[in-house]
Amino acid sequence: MKSLKYILPIAVVAVLGTACEGFLDKEPLVTPIAETFYKDDANAVLAVNAIYDAISWDEGGVTGSGHTYEWMYGDLLSDDSKKGSTTGDYLELKQMETWQTLTNAPVQSSTWNNMYVAIYRANQVLTYLGDPQSVITEDLKSRLMGEAYFLRAYSYFNLVTKYGGVPVVTELIPMTDWGKYGRSSVAEVYQQIESDLKEAINRLPEKGTYTEANRGRATKGAAKAYLARAYMYQLGTDNTNGITWQQVYTLTNEVITSGQYQLMSNYAMLFEIENENNAESVFELQFVDVNNDWGPGKTGTGNNVIQNNRATWGWGFNNPTQNLVDAFEDNDPRLAVTVYTSNDTVVGTLQQIDYPGQNETGYLNRKAFLATAPSASSSSPKNIIKFRYADILLMQAEAAYHLGQESTARDFVNQVRARARISTRPKGSAGIGASDYRPYPVVAGRLPDVTASGTALLDAILHERRVELAMEGLRYYDLVRTGRYFTALANKYSQTEATRAESRSIKTGVVNPIPVMPIPLTEVQSWGLTQNPGY
Repeated sequence: MKSLKYILPIAVVAVLGTACEGFLDKEPLVTPIAETFYKDDANAVLAVNAIYDAISWDEGGVTGSGHTYEWMYGDLLSDDSKKGSTTGDYLELKQMETWQTLTNAPVQSSTWNNMYVAIYRANQVLTYLGDPQSVITEDLKSRLMGEAYFLRAYSYFNLVTKYGGVPVVTELIPMTDWGKYGRSSVAEVYQQIESDLKEAINRLPEKGTYTEANRGRATKGAAKAYLARAYMYQLGTDNTNGITWQQVYTLTNEVITSGQYQLMSNYAMLFEIENENNAESVFELQFVDVNNDWGPGKTGTGNNVIQNNRATWGWGFNNPTQNLVDAFEDNDPRLAVTVYTSNDTVVGTLQQIDYPGQNETGYLNRKAFLATAPSASSSSPKNIIKFRYADILLMQAEAAYHLGQESTARDFVNQVRARARISTRPKGSAGIGASDYRPYPVVAGRLPDVTASGTALLDAILHERRVELAMEGLRYYDLVRTGRYFTALANKYSQTEATRAESRSIKTGVVNPIPVMPIPLTEVQSWGLTQNPGY
């Protein structure tokens, strides 16, 4: 059962009048209609559902956005993937990949608009439900406000990691006042994220207490996980707020000891549509196919069609690199779950990739594979996993290392490797028509335990993050926060691209330079926002 994803279309219709066309360029809903709307428990739930809707837009939506997916940043900007498809298709992605993005590029404008719509909707919920006169059931009100705080923090986190400091708005204000809000600093945005996530932690229930009908909603564990991620990113980028590794360790330990999560026994099963919202899932975006692939009624995603094989029903973007393939150790079962190539059988279908004609590396992303085309090409029902428990374990390992607890660090890394060691072949890879999970032959020494110490242990942890979480939109951010990005980019292309990326980075008051995308031209012109360096 897909639960939350099935009620999003209703939510969109219910609050459509509250949405924005661009950077919140409509008046807030402050009429008696809004006040009446929020006096009903069911309506309040719909209003919160509409925030989830906004963070899930990849094209279409109320803003009519272009394509925008996390892999365009987290994978494509890293050494894990290249644009793919045909040479001339979607040139904006190649411009992104080589740090030549234009200030009016649709990907960045769409990301910006979508996140600010989500923030606008969250501000509405928090304003009306936070009113002392609100008649919403107290327990429900507290939970819904927790979800709104979480989703606002999620949106600001998406913005600060891509653009640096952005305007921080936490209340409903007249349109004429928007020009008064300049860009906050990176540290100030993170302060708001921390404040929101702490509110969410105090209000949200644990994952296991939600009913089936509410599966997919934000949880206490998800809020702690994102706060730990926000802390970890600050430690390697802008640490004006004085974050410590102990703070990361404490939060990840609370998630681990909560008993709410566990590793799936078989890594190969993690990314199949029938295993969505599994025991390892901390947070994932919910989707459902309703035969509508554009506009406010869309509740599916284009994430799968845009990455699927052009020889079948896909568009062939986001091609894993040979460098990523070579990073996997011999006989690591995770490789075949992460990439596929010509003559591989994927869910019972033989694949042929037109390389180099319609593919840039000879590989495609297996984690995004969908066997059957949805009824509308950009309306796939397959969820997008945003945070996994394996990530929590590896964050705990990294924090332990920095706190001098090397034995603990090794233990957590080896938990992840132990699961990978016994995983099977991917679903339906044994031959045409197959749909089962076949075991690998026993191989002595497959993925041995990590025994390293010192900097070699840190390298082992970062290596494990790369192969365990490959093609999940995280590699770029790991490279940036560890100060390894420009070297990786130079190895992927040349020093020219690395130098260009460095020229478009925040370099003052930082631990490591922070490459940033351009603030959309319309926002610079309309609101007088300062443009990022190099644009």
